[in-house]
Order: sequence, then C-alpha cells, then structure tokens
Amino acid sequence: MKPNLETPLDDELRPEYDETLLKDGVRGKYAAQYQAGTNLVLLAPDVAAAFPTSEAVNEALRLLMQVAQRTTLATTT
Repeated sequence: MKPNLETPLDDELRPEYDETLLKDGVRGKYAAQYQAGTNLVLLAPDVAAAFPTSEAVNEALRLLMQVAQRTTLATTT
C-alpha cells in the first residue's frame, strides 16, 4: 500500500507559490522531446578504454565510414 504523500498546508512552501498548481504535475511530460534532441551513446567499457575522448571516437568512426564507402564503391564497379 502506498503511503499518503499529501503535505499539510502549513509546510515550508513560500507564500508566493500556489500549492494547488504544484501537485498536479505530470511525470515525464517532456521526456520524448528531450530524447528527440539528444543522441548520446553509452560505450562498452573496453571500447571507452580504447577511445579516451569523443574526438577520438569521432575520428575512428569517420575513418570507418570512409573505408566502408570505398569498399562499397569497389564492389559495385
């Protein structure tokens, strides 16, 4: 059973805040918008050890993209 989380009106809330407006919040309201604006990737520990900075990761991935593009062009001609 969940505990009753209501607080009495005589708590430490400043008088300029209206408690009735604060208790109807929606959890995760902006989560989808936040996820759409980010593209963070979690690296495995062994991969993170090989690439100590984000610049190193980007350089390696760009090189891999170039190799893949060259391989694709070589096999299609």
